[in-house]
Amino acid sequence: MLIRISVLGLATFVLLLSAIERPATAGASQESGGVVTFYKDVLPILQKNCQSCHRPGQIGPMSLLSYKEARPWTKAIKTAVVTKKMPPWFADPRYGHFNNDRSLKPAEIETLVAWADSGAVEGNPKDAPVPIRWPADGWQIQPDVFVDLPPYSVPARGVKEWEQLAIPSPFLEDTWVTSVEVLPGQPAVVHHFCFNFEKHKPTTDYNVYEWMEVPRDEDGVSKDRVRGVDTKEGIVIRREVGSTEETRRPGQQTIRGGNQFCYLPGLPYEDYRPVNAGVFVPAGSDIVMSLHYTPNGAAVIDRTRIGFTVAKVPPAKRFVPQDGEEGENAPVVRRHAIRELAIPPYESNYLGPAAEITFLKDLELVWFRPHAHMRATSVQYKLTYPDGREEIVLNVPRYDFNWQLTYRTSLKIPKGSRMHVEFRYDNSANNKYNPNPGKWVYYGDQSWEEMGTPNIGFLVDRGTDEDFKNRR
Repeated sequence: MLIRISVLGLATFVLLLSAIERPATAGASQESGGVVTFYKDVLPILQKNCQSCHRPGQIGPMSLLSYKEARPWTKAIKTAVVTKKMPPWFADPRYGHFNNDRSLKPAEIETLVAWADSGAVEGNPKDAPVPIRWPADGWQIQPDVFVDLPPYSVPARGVKEWEQLAIPSPFLEDTWVTSVEVLPGQPAVVHHFCFNFEKHKPTTDYNVYEWMEVPRDEDGVSKDRVRGVDTKEGIVIRREVGSTEETRRPGQQTIRGGNQFCYLPGLPYEDYRPVNAGVFVPAGSDIVMSLHYTPNGAAVIDRTRIGFTVAKVPPAKRFVPQDGEEGENAPVVRRHAIRELAIPPYESNYLGPAAEITFLKDLELVWFRPHAHMRATSVQYKLTYPDGREEIVLNVPRYDFNWQLTYRTSLKIPKGSRMHVEFRYDNSANNKYNPNPGKWVYYGDQSWEEMGTPNIGFLVDRGTDEDFKNRR
């Protein structure tokens, strides 16, 4: 078997949430005569807002755990917080309420600016708050169970299509999973890494990569816009884990990963513990993955891990994905002509095909996770209630492909409501991420192509034990 499972004692939880909710000291220290110091004023802000990324083994380019590490970056810290580049948070504050809002309060920005402008005074180490005990081995949430996936060789160059992979889940009994973290070994080449839990099917082979052939031109653009990851039929390519030999056959894919849980740049985990919820995973389920690597000039070996926390007792609510559980009993219907996306050359404000989502039952919407590529600039979700009342529930005026965030909320939506979602794109030379403003851009799987996916997630009441017996 090519996976390794480790079960840690529940008593050893290191909850990230409890760490990051420690209140920060904002404003100049009164006890130090108005002089802002690192230990008294700045370190609490860094602990609360920055250190989850800015520490060894995380995505931040430098560590901000200590004065010695932070001092050389004083000017950069000031610039980042004044321009609101950091911490990354893109939701328009005029619309919606999000319980994972990472933006700094005005007083916190003032404190960091004052510290930089006054010479970055160190202060008395005795004033420092207690250091946060971050999880070991690069985790942001210390897992109870983790799975090591097979090593994956990413070439220096070439085009990698979306691949599917299935492995047995580590849960031998019915289990309530309360958080999931995907920890890639080489995040610089990971476009996404997503998966669903699914009941095992006789047609599902373990430890086999499977993908569809997508004919492409010399620039790597799909020659047929209706093909791609959602293609139902065509040439299926397969490769066993640990082998370089590929087989080809006409037909349909037998392995189809989902996006119930994802790693995306800036999005490492989903955590339902704060809202007393979880995902029910029946014994003997599979983990069915969709993985996509983007070579960046250096051949590397990726060793991705997936970590889980689990509940001792069933939580009050359960998570339901937008496509339903096992693809059945979907809570919404989505109509979206995104395959018709065609952005003209040099177009700086192109409105893509809108998504229309109809709610089939009363639901609690708990997160938005919009996904697009390099040319996307904004996304807006507008909700229309059954009585005709309209409300913008999320507006992202500055979408950033490098920080694909989940916006967590709690929004009660009655049956019959409708959601209208719009993505806008910049295919001009003003877009610094645009590889070629002189070309048409169409729907496609690769980063240099485009898409616009209005992902949303829901919670419902857990139900009774009899409900779950019937579901199995």
